Amino acid sequence: MKLAEILSGGRVAVGATVTSKKRALEEIAKLLAQGAPSVSQADILSSLASREKLGSTGLGHGVAIPHGRIGGISTSVGAFVRLKHPVDYETHDGQPVDLIFGLLVPQHATGEHLQHLAAIAEKFSDDAFCSQVREARDDAALLGLLTH
Repeated sequence: MKLAEILSGGRVAVGATVTSKKRALEEIAKLLAQGAPSVSQADILSSLASREKLGSTGLGHGVAIPHGRIGGISTSVGAFVRLKHPVDYETHDGQPVDLIFGLLVPQHATGEHLQHLAAIAEKFSDDAFCSQVREARDDAALLGLLTH
C-alpha cells in the first residue's frame, strides 16, 4: 500500500496550532472531511474520538495515527498534519505528539483498515523519515515525502 493512494495535497498541513488532543483530532477530522464529502466532519470526529476511547492511537516518538471505520465512503481516506507545537496525546511513552496521520476506511473494510495502519505505522517507525517530515518546509514538500 502506498500513501499516495489515500492522501492528496489538500489533506496535508504543516504548522497547525492546536492546544490539546481534542483540538488535534478536530484538525485531522477537518482535513479528512475534504476527502470524504459524503460524511460530515462531526461524524468523522465522532468516529475518531470513539476509537480513542478504546486506547490512545499514539505510536510513540511524537507520532499518532487516529483512525476509524465509517459508513458513507467507498475508499480509504488519509490526512496528515504536522503540529507547530506538540500536544499531550496520552501515548504509552508519555511523549507529546506533533505528527498525526488520520485514516478513515469504509465501515466493512477490516482487512484494508489493518493493511493501511500497518503501512503507516511502519513508515512512521523510521526515525530518519520522521526527522525529514519534521523538517519539511511546506505542505508540498511534506506531501512529496509522504507519497514517494
